[in-house]
Amino acid sequence: MLDRPCTEDFRTGFVREPAALKRFPALVLNADFRPLSYFPLSLWPWQEAIKAAFLDRVMILAEYDEVVRSQRLAFRIPSVVVLKDYVKPRKRVAFTRFNLFLRDRFRCQYCGSRGDLTFDHVVPRSRGGRTSWDNVVAACAPCNLRKANKTLEQAGMSLRRPPRRPDPEEMQRAGRSFPPNYLHESWTDFLYWDAELEA
Repeated sequence: MLDRPCTEDFRTGFVREPAALKRFPALVLNADFRPLSYFPLSLWPWQEAIKAAFLDRVMILAEYDEVVRSQRLAFRIPSVVVLKDYVKPRKRVAFTRFNLFLRDRFRCQYCGSRGDLTFDHVVPRSRGGRTSWDNVVAACAPCNLRKANKTLEQAGMSLRRPPRRPDPEEMQRAGRSFPPNYLHESWTDFLYWDAELEA
């Protein structure tokens, strides 16, 4: 296995290779035992998890039953790893289409539908509206067409909630509401351990 520098990109590059996550992904926890990210869930391909363990960058907390072999060694595939060095969470949420949909809970902010979503400028760009957290919302295609380049008042429409810049904690909470299609049983305690318990 080849060494490479332990950079921020190495520790947070889990979204870069979705195709590699199809078989035996490893849940990546920060040094405080919380996932680096809930949405997208911080996962590494099994090859990265084994490489990080071999280079002493992570501790393995749980494993799959599957084994991979080199010429001389056999390794059980890690299912949960924790970083030995703490990665400071980002203070800003990137303004992306996906994060916008997550902030708006994958619902049209005009009618509440979960259909095929796009985004809409509340104050149209043709009227000086900016492409920013405070002026863009998730919208279904029919509502987007209906509003067009009109103001809310002109279109006779209203918002379910006003758009605003979300903070990272809010996005983490939102992410926990939308778990991925695949959750290995060994991940459950680590994904929900910081959730408030019911009395």
